[in-house]
Amino acid sequence: MRTPSLHHLFHPDNIEEYLGAVHAGASHLAATMARVDGPSAGASPAEAAAPVADIDLDVPTPGLEGALEELSRVYLDEAIWFHEPTYAAHLNCPVVIPALLAEMFISAVNSSLDTFDQSVGATHIERRLVEWTAGRIGLPRKAPGRAQVGVLADGIFTSGGTQSNLQALLLARDTALARSHVDPERLRILVSTDGHFSVDKAARLLGLCHSAVVEVASDESHRMLVDDLDRAVQKCLSDQLVPMAVVATAGTTDFGAIDPLRRIARCCARYGVWLHVDAAYGGGLLASRRRRHLLDGIELADSVTVDFHKTWFLPVSASAVIVRDGRTLRHVTHHADYLNPVEATDPNQVDKSLQTTRRFDALKLWMTLRIMGPDCVGDYFDAAIDLAHEVHAEITDLPDVEVAAPPGLSTLVFRYRPEAGTVELGALNAQIRAELYRRGNSMVAATKLGGDTWLKLTLLNPQATVEDIRGVLEEVRAVGAGLANVAPEVA
Repeated sequence: MRTPSLHHLFHPDNIEEYLGAVHAGASHLAATMARVDGPSAGASPAEAAAPVADIDLDVPTPGLEGALEELSRVYLDEAIWFHEPTYAAHLNCPVVIPALLAEMFISAVNSSLDTFDQSVGATHIERRLVEWTAGRIGLPRKAPGRAQVGVLADGIFTSGGTQSNLQALLLARDTALARSHVDPERLRILVSTDGHFSVDKAARLLGLCHSAVVEVASDESHRMLVDDLDRAVQKCLSDQLVPMAVVATAGTTDFGAIDPLRRIARCCARYGVWLHVDAAYGGGLLASRRRRHLLDGIELADSVTVDFHKTWFLPVSASAVIVRDGRTLRHVTHHADYLNPVEATDPNQVDKSLQTTRRFDALKLWMTLRIMGPDCVGDYFDAAIDLAHEVHAEITDLPDVEVAAPPGLSTLVFRYRPEAGTVELGALNAQIRAELYRRGNSMVAATKLGGDTWLKLTLLNPQATVEDIRGVLEEVRAVGAGLANVAPEVA
């Protein structure tokens, strides 16, 4: 039998090889970043696919140097760089160094956060961070050194906001079913028209009917209209339907709008409806020293989604779902004899999670808090929000730019509108975005309002300046003017 080569395994005998590989990789990354000049290389899907398709995966590269050279060719040369100050597209953040340090330990030790016997210290670090986050939200939690009494908050780290929302709505569904034993076809979820699409996806995954998600109108600031919510709940009840959950959004994707959480909570309490707050975007305000009040009322939620890989500046993935009453997590508990049998007394995290094998992503938050502290994280998010407001003050004076609404957090929806001519604005702005990506100097996102394409600045870089974003807008206007001159006029 052929003996396999073992020198690639992470092991004390191979520690020098590991350190050499890490050093070489870090040096290669540093050299690559030193050459980066703009967030995008402008590659088309076909151009990016070609070098990957040419790789023979059955034949390894001749050593580490060859693998790193190939990595540049198939990935790094075409990567999108979120640390560039002119990247203003999606909710992607530059990442903090303490979290990158944590990633090294997460990957090398390779703990699996399902059972205690696979993640001894990690189990308690994650549980402590859940308690800390619940405290920041204002949910009831166990005080360190005190006996556990009454209803206490709990939660679990997840892969992202979509999974956090799914788990929260699963808990809401099963709580409603346990309370009234209704036909699941009668269950309804209420969310604003500006809520996240993951709510619809969760409803499908939970086996609810095609009309399970009821949209509630938003006001001109893209915040849920609570009077409309009240009427929608009443209509559900009069139609013999069961409103199982209301999803309030603390930071909508396009406008950063925060629903009136306290008023929504009062409505939910009136009818006994589970309140879930999707704070995937706005959750960074929990660390803010200046804007924490914008989340007033979040402490009344039954469950909350927080994405640490957005406005806490951690690498993907790092999210959590936090629940007011930890006992509701029993709805995701399943006992397997080989893993977490019923008689087990160890603190097994799999009892609370939709996942089994799960990375120790909580360590990224732990190292960030221990090295930087939460105030620094909050200051970073505040800087991004300040930038959005400063840019908004400038952009409203531009004659050929139309702004959809003032920024709620750090996003700004706008479009280029030529001062003369009658070109089709949606198509024009879509072309502008594509051209910016192709040039690679800057990147913006796009969304639709009233069926038309608008552009969006998503500002999550605390190092970006007004001058940086002014340059993005100047490029948008210059490209727009050039395209408008050759675009056919609307009949």
